[in-house]
Amino acid sequence: MSAEPVWSVDPRTGRRREQVTVETTAEGVDTAVHAAHATRDALRDRATRAGLLRAAAGELEADRAELVAVADAETALGETRLHGELTRAAGQFTAFAEEVEEGGYLEATIDHADPGLTPPRPDLRRYRVPLGVVAVYAASNFPFAFSVPGGDTASALAAGCPVVIKAHPAHPATARRCAAALRRAAARSGLPEDTVVLIHGFDAGAELVRHPLVAAAGFTGSVGGGRALHDAAAARPVPIPFHGELGSLNPVVVTEAAAREGAEEIGAGLAGSVSLGAGQFCVKPGLVLVPEGEPGRRLETAFAAALREVPPAPLLDERTRAAFLAGIEARARLDGVTAPLAGGAREAERAVAAGYLTVPAARLAEAGTDAAPGGPGPLFEECFGPVTVLVSYRDTAELTAVLELLPGSLTATVRLGAREAAGHDPAGAELLAQLAPLAGRLLADGWPTGVAVTRAQHHGGPYPAATSTATSVGAAAIDRWLRPVVYQSTPEPLLPPELRDGNPLGLPRRVDGRREPAPSAN
Repeated sequence: MSAEPVWSVDPRTGRRREQVTVETTAEGVDTAVHAAHATRDALRDRATRAGLLRAAAGELEADRAELVAVADAETALGETRLHGELTRAAGQFTAFAEEVEEGGYLEATIDHADPGLTPPRPDLRRYRVPLGVVAVYAASNFPFAFSVPGGDTASALAAGCPVVIKAHPAHPATARRCAAALRRAAARSGLPEDTVVLIHGFDAGAELVRHPLVAAAGFTGSVGGGRALHDAAAARPVPIPFHGELGSLNPVVVTEAAAREGAEEIGAGLAGSVSLGAGQFCVKPGLVLVPEGEPGRRLETAFAAALREVPPAPLLDERTRAAFLAGIEARARLDGVTAPLAGGAREAERAVAAGYLTVPAARLAEAGTDAAPGGPGPLFEECFGPVTVLVSYRDTAELTAVLELLPGSLTATVRLGAREAAGHDPAGAELLAQLAPLAGRLLADGWPTGVAVTRAQHHGGPYPAATSTATSVGAAAIDRWLRPVVYQSTPEPLLPPELRDGNPLGLPRRVDGRREPAPSAN
């Protein structure tokens, strides 16, 4: 591994802004992982970890103006969008601090010995402990919320795991500044700065997942890159969990009743969702099934009109732009596909314009019968950028035939008529039942772009949307970095405080099958 320069590039012009650093060598990766590994004991105390997480939120807020300015210069996402994203990122740290303080994530469970059973039951006490060093792979499209100060980092630190973060090449200066904020937060909390370590470079990322002291990894990015890292994690002498968020088609089904009752509103809403953030959302609708006939034509007319009003915008970097243009070209060449509104390159500021393709459902289903499950090539794969595919279906049979071919997604959406939404027509419930095996989040009469950070949220889905059943957003994201440990017939003085009788730490626990509220709740 050579130490090549790492440049910050302005996506609006394609010009280099500054040399941020050099790529991390194999020796540098080893040093980074060992440094993070050495901080594990310092992270054991829950109160200290909660303090770190709150300090991280504070440092991000204190550096807000410069962070947003640097991120906009590297991503062209716009300051309004980036301010909102930074608020979300800081909020994740605060939310995980609350989870750590509450302690329910430990799932402390006690089953006292019962000598009256046959055979007698021993005393068993279970809780969860951190895995160790977590490798975090930053995403391109969210320089805050899914990158250095993102949910993977926040949840891993909350679990008690130090992190080594591989910066994304699209925004290395933003990554550097965010990492500095997190390291300041560690120091403010009395923790070693190497609780958070940043590395750069493609080869460094590959080396990181293979390092024997790395205990788990979190990734958000492409199918190709994520699958390569996933396979490397599985091929290690000691395999490790790899929680990857990869590609997602995010299908939308518009029923005939929905199109008949609200074609114009649905078309305009779809255009906003497809073009939001220049189409660079992992939950962007990539395939939309609409009914043939007059309601479907009205929907398409409204959709096309709204898309034409979307101003061209630059994409995150030249690699993303090239892949987007190649993706549109590849799809437009397929049999049966038309391009009523061709998205693609525009001269101004290296921008691209939003567009859409169309294909009959019968053609798509016919092509799918000649392919393995997952469908016929590009139309069943994510195209990152402001484009989607409208699929016109004639009846329920054609709709079902296409749904049976779709790969796993993060989301699946249904747009329903009034009777379907009210449950008076069973079509709504039947469609949701069809979509449930395909996605981690189902939406009725909404749009998938936008992911709320809540306890009930699930951001994941069947492969290739994700490589595990875990969520990368919300309180349950902490589960990825923990493993259970059971103490059997262990003398009370030797038990960790979390499992001692009397509940000295005031944790929510389950004791002999019954929930035991924390003493403070009594």
